[in-house]
Amino acid sequence: HEFYEKNLKLPNFFASLRRIIMNKTAIIIPSRLSAQRLPNKPLKLINNKEMILHVYEAARNSNSGEVYVATPDQKIIEVVKNFGGKAIMTASSHKTGTDRVFEVFNETLDCKPEIIVNLQGDMPNIDPKDIQSLINYMSQGKCEIGTLASEISSKADLDEQNIVKVLVKETMKPGMFVKALDFVRNDPKLDQKVYHHVGIYAFTNKALLRYVSLKRSELELERNLEQLRAMDNNMSIHVGFINSSPLSVDTEKDFFEVKKLMEKNG
Repeated sequence: HEFYEKNLKLPNFFASLRRIIMNKTAIIIPSRLSAQRLPNKPLKLINNKEMILHVYEAARNSNSGEVYVATPDQKIIEVVKNFGGKAIMTASSHKTGTDRVFEVFNETLDCKPEIIVNLQGDMPNIDPKDIQSLINYMSQGKCEIGTLASEISSKADLDEQNIVKVLVKETMKPGMFVKALDFVRNDPKLDQKVYHHVGIYAFTNKALLRYVSLKRSELELERNLEQLRAMDNNMSIHVGFINSSPLSVDTEKDFFEVKKLMEKNG
């Protein structure tokens, strides 16, 4: 395409496709200060920048759509807007992050985006290319909900309750998407392939509208995993394999681990 662009002066097909996808995509980052295990974590500093800004910047650098932070907290609004970002004040009564995402999708965006990404606000080292890869896959219309996964790094991670595992039927390779069979917190000890689930979800327009209309399922409440509401109602979830391993910050230990890693890498 560089040859065509430089020598034949024709439009770059891939750039045109990217603009089409961006116009139809919204990346919404739910964030709040009152997390039980690690209060105020969106504002914790890594390389002198608030965690929520690292996530926002990764989403923006994916060049995949408009990016919004959805939050009930004025302090987060101020930090994001001072950074030049877009932040929307949402209700404080939401039970899940997806409910918060839906408020922005419904009330601010008038339900217009065709792909809506719920990007967790506690993954400051997520690779923008992985966000882009997920959105590109969703644009093919092969599933209702898409998400990502990476390798389990140790036996300890299998037993760690804060690390969500996704079960699939086959061994995955980079760029490969397959049907998700289940999501668990414990070591499943089953004859299925187990991967480290990454906290990002992409919905089609119709899938998000249907998802929020469903009651929270028993399994969702039992495991405290939102995606099980979709699975319990036979919504299709595909998971893509990525080489990177973005760290989700749930505890003080997680925070210091990702802080050390990111500060080492600059």
